[in-house]
Amino acid sequence: MESVLLDQAVSVDELVDACIKAFDDEGSLNDASLVRMFLMMHPWYLSSSDFAKKLLHKSQNCSASCRSQICHLVKYWIGEFPAEFDLNPDLAEQIRCLKELLKQNGDVRRSLLIDIDSIPSYEWKRELNASVQKKSKTSLLFDHLDASTLAEHLTYMEYKSFCKILFQDYHSFVMHGCTVDNPILERFITLFNRVSQWIQMMVLSKPTAQQRANVITDFITVGQRLLELQNFNTLMAVVGGLSNSSISRLKDTQALLSNESRKLFEGLVELITSSGNYSRYRQRFSESAGFRFPILGVHLKDLIAVHVAHSDWADPEKTQVNLTKTKQLYAILQELAVIQSTPPDIHANPDLLSLLIVSLDQYHTEEEIYQLSLQREPRSLKLSVSGSNPQSPQIEQWASSVQSKPDPVILNKHIEKMVESVFKNFDTDSDGYITQKEFESIRNNFPYLSKLDDLDQHQNGRISKVQMIEYFGKASSTLNCKMGFVHTFTPRNCIKPTVCQHCSGIMWAFTKRYKCQVCGVSCHKDCRSRLAVECRKRAKSVSFDSPIPQISRSLSFPPPTGKNTEPECTDIIEESQENVEPEVLDDHL
Repeated sequence: MESVLLDQAVSVDELVDACIKAFDDEGSLNDASLVRMFLMMHPWYLSSSDFAKKLLHKSQNCSASCRSQICHLVKYWIGEFPAEFDLNPDLAEQIRCLKELLKQNGDVRRSLLIDIDSIPSYEWKRELNASVQKKSKTSLLFDHLDASTLAEHLTYMEYKSFCKILFQDYHSFVMHGCTVDNPILERFITLFNRVSQWIQMMVLSKPTAQQRANVITDFITVGQRLLELQNFNTLMAVVGGLSNSSISRLKDTQALLSNESRKLFEGLVELITSSGNYSRYRQRFSESAGFRFPILGVHLKDLIAVHVAHSDWADPEKTQVNLTKTKQLYAILQELAVIQSTPPDIHANPDLLSLLIVSLDQYHTEEEIYQLSLQREPRSLKLSVSGSNPQSPQIEQWASSVQSKPDPVILNKHIEKMVESVFKNFDTDSDGYITQKEFESIRNNFPYLSKLDDLDQHQNGRISKVQMIEYFGKASSTLNCKMGFVHTFTPRNCIKPTVCQHCSGIMWAFTKRYKCQVCGVSCHKDCRSRLAVECRKRAKSVSFDSPIPQISRSLSFPPPTGKNTEPECTDIIEESQENVEPEVLDDHL
């Protein structure tokens, strides 16, 4: 056993035999390290169904003692990874065949060790459309919440979403390089983006610079509380929202922040900066004990980096498993699995969670948010390219996603779902209408919602679902979106692995890639005509003709190396925009 662990290459059959021999006739496990690693990591080079077939074949041609060991291995596999059997019908059927074979051979005692039918269903865990709890009359408004309560409920919400991610989701993400056919992980990323965007909207909802400064200060305090909770993932979303150019450009607002708040924020930025491959965060995270919530994007990046750097096999014939890669991937995944089994000591208020879900379930484009920022504090005519402008913090938007103008069908579906959530939470008398009093509660949580009269078509003092849906539909259709999709591509040589921003596949080093001279997106040659990412053409400054750089990132996952695959962009003037538009998904927690 120990020699297998120390080997850098070993065949699949040798690994299977080592796992079987790790058990004795009575089921005692001598060393669980190799067994657990193989059971978790074998899909990289052997499907679970094929693994089960190997066990079935071995049980037909081995001693009674070996059959006992195989049954104990299967029992351990079912106990440690039950979701795999529930989500893989073919695997479950293979194990049932093994159990039935043992019965037919008169080996009933050993067959009783295999209990595939007692595995719980994980369909509820994979369900995307969880209903919002029926609301009760409540006056829970975010302006009245203390930082600790908000931080705890954000932690509770994101951790619940994180716990739904299974090994299969991580494996799919690494193998595809993106979240294709991976709704659970995609939902988690979307929630991260929505938190960041919601923070920007809550700041910009305030009409005066002092009020906006107060909101920023409150969210800095939320960030401090998240750090105390060791919730680094939501902390990244909060800092990312406050660092976004729509907020950082508000000079009048920023000037009203106290020195203490500035120092606290600088400390938070310093902790999660991407410089040094997140070295400060990694050190702080490694020193944390008890509940701790990682910046998942950093660890996903690590998974992809290991996958790209090492082959699954140690030989060209693909007979020897590369244990070096297996161990490195396992170390990352095992750590995430342990985190999922260590929940926070938080008791969430169901009403507040429902209200928070509704507030996050809003759709705003990056352009809309930036235009709101310009309305609050218009561009100065005295902009300068001198060194007076502060450097933007190096906060990598690992989960951000640039999206084209949304499909009307998808957008309408999202609007209908949002309106349904609004009525569930704010139609307190359940009469199917929103009254003036109920509407005022909504406006406290939905910045920039028009006055009641603008939605009340019949001027009877109440709004129906149809009226609200029509209002949001018209509001979205009148968005002045001037961005196009015509890119100016030129062939470039890759000097390191680069991600195609259409198919999310890897463009390997020293191969051709095509990069837009205007916005900088890269893709395969064959993906150029299908790239659905806006070409962020540069607008001109009010005061001079220098272009405003448009930082355009279309990655919904981290690049495959420890650094960004695209050259870093430096802000020339304070109005440079950053794309942090969340994807439109039709799910809640």
